[in-house]
Amino acid sequence: MQLIILAAGKGSRLPKKFRNKPKCLVKISKKPLLEHNLRFYKKFKHRTIITGFKSKELNSFVKKNKFKKFKNKNYNNTNMVYSLFKVKSIKSNNIVVCYGDIIFDENIFDILKKNYLNTIVLLKKNWLKVWKGRMKLSKIREDAEDVQILNNNLISIGNKINSKLPKYQYMGIIKFKKKDFLKLKIFFKKINNVKIDFTSFLNKAIRLKVIKIKTVITSKFWFEIDNFRDIKFAEKNLW
Repeated sequence: MQLIILAAGKGSRLPKKFRNKPKCLVKISKKPLLEHNLRFYKKFKHRTIITGFKSKELNSFVKKNKFKKFKNKNYNNTNMVYSLFKVKSIKSNNIVVCYGDIIFDENIFDILKKNYLNTIVLLKKNWLKVWKGRMKLSKIREDAEDVQILNNNLISIGNKINSKLPKYQYMGIIKFKKKDFLKLKIFFKKINNVKIDFTSFLNKAIRLKVIKIKTVITSKFWFEIDNFRDIKFAEKNLW
């Protein structure tokens, strides 16, 4: 499998003192965010990272851990989907795309490896416990996204939550078959929206039947780093 990490962001919601380097290098318990997932990353033969903000700051990490780097020079005016398709070389028939601002259980690799179709990883109902450690319930309703599945197929993702909280949340980890990754690349060019966010893009692709995506549900640990409260919550609960 080939790994693609989306790490072009600058962490605009973090306090100013954390914004002198890429968001993915923010230290959690004195250790850069990316390095918390090294054992997961090193399970992949082919490793790719998409950089943007202060890209040179990642050169040491890239060289040491044998990543191929592509830069999204237009990171300020685009989004993750645009970054994703900056990748010029696909080395495997299975591509795992991973957000660069999350920390998670390395054993998710085994879940991905044994599934042979496009596979999205969703956090089970315990997702709410994690999110309550990050923000108030009223904020959760604004920040979280609705996720709908049917017979293990993803049928909707990225919509706003209207009333009842969903059973699952997207973890920022998804696997594509190479042929479907290339279909999505063509689809992205057609919709001509460089600022579309990742889940809205997936939702549109599903609705228009560009690809199908299977779901796997897990309760393995996961943290997302968006703001200072997320940093403190992760530091308190990682060990």
